[in-house]
Amino acid sequence: QVQLVVSGGGLMQPGGSLRLSCAASGRTFSTYFVGWFRQAPGNEREFVATIGWNSGSTYYADSVKGRFTVSKDNAKNTVYLQMNSLKPEDTAVYYCAVRRFTIATRPLDYGSWGQGTQVTVSS
Repeated sequence: QVQLVVSGGGLMQPGGSLRLSCAASGRTFSTYFVGWFRQAPGNEREFVATIGWNSGSTYYADSVKGRFTVSKDNAKNTVYLQMNSLKPEDTAVYYCAVRRFTIATRPLDYGSWGQGTQVTVSS
């Protein structure tokens, strides 16, 4: 079992940047994907981005493509979500999650979840 700790959320003005971190501990897997999701009040949890831990391949939702970048630091067992050009519609609780073997964009396909961190974009 892997434990995920998310940090880096906060308040930012439109056009600003935030960097979220997802640190993994405990049992990890040699082949897995880390996904970023977000959920605004009254909305369904939606896919943001994912990265393959082994391959380094990335995939982004259309809503964040060109603005957000997902990356990883193998030595720190940490995945990052760099969020640039933030918009008010980016306001949500952001989660990271892990699944084995294959890429996925549905929350139900991920088994281990972090606690979530609030990102608020407002002037």
